[in-house]
Amino acid sequence: MSKIRLKDIDTRAPHGIDKDKTKEELKAILEELEDLQNLLYAESKHSILVVIQGMDASGKDGLTKDVFTSMNPQGVNVTSFKVPTAEELAHDFLWRIHQHAPAKGMIHIFNRSHYEDVLVTRVHGIIDDKIAKQHMHAINDFERLLTHNNTHILKFHLHISQKEQQSRLQERLENPKKMWKYNAGDFDESKLWDKYMDYYEDIFAHCDEVLWHIVPADQNWYKSYTVASLLLKTLKGLKMKYPERKG
Repeated sequence: MSKIRLKDIDTRAPHGIDKDKTKEELKAILEELEDLQNLLYAESKHSILVVIQGMDASGKDGLTKDVFTSMNPQGVNVTSFKVPTAEELAHDFLWRIHQHAPAKGMIHIFNRSHYEDVLVTRVHGIIDDKIAKQHMHAINDFERLLTHNNTHILKFHLHISQKEQQSRLQERLENPKKMWKYNAGDFDESKLWDKYMDYYEDIFAHCDEVLWHIVPADQNWYKSYTVASLLLKTLKGLKMKYPERKG
């Protein structure tokens, strides 16, 4: 497989894509997803793990809201992985992750994920390349284990341009409805952009047990449409059936 080079991938929708038409298509997809999620829950033979990665302000929270809030909340969970706690650091790095793997019938969204442990840790020199390679090998084993247990994993990298990121971070300084998201450290992290891109590309190359989807994220409508479409394709491919009545 050829190496993914983020600089060669557009952060915007392909030329000629109609925004209004795409948004209408997204509405129809969300209605189908609502029905399929109910079927997933009822049949309880498969589970879905959605991994969302991306730079600060790439739209991880908005994507979760746009695609998943129309579903039955009984069958959907979201976990955001922050800086590990003291208890989590006392275990192996996947210990806190495995506890949130989806049960059969469930959809679970990781808003940031186990990949932070081979991304931020490398950018800031917390682990070296040798340990990172060990961790990435463990991640492949972990995802293989989940897959063998009928967990279908969708991994999305929200590919935003640095220019668009700066615009969104600035908006958090000026828009009263978004000021709560402001974190001065986000601007510091943005200065490490090139490092993040290099380590993301290394992750794509070495953590390939499950396919990565690079999603153009400068336009929220296209980002949500892309993710919803891939989720729809996955659920349809499971060929699920409602259980028959007992007795």
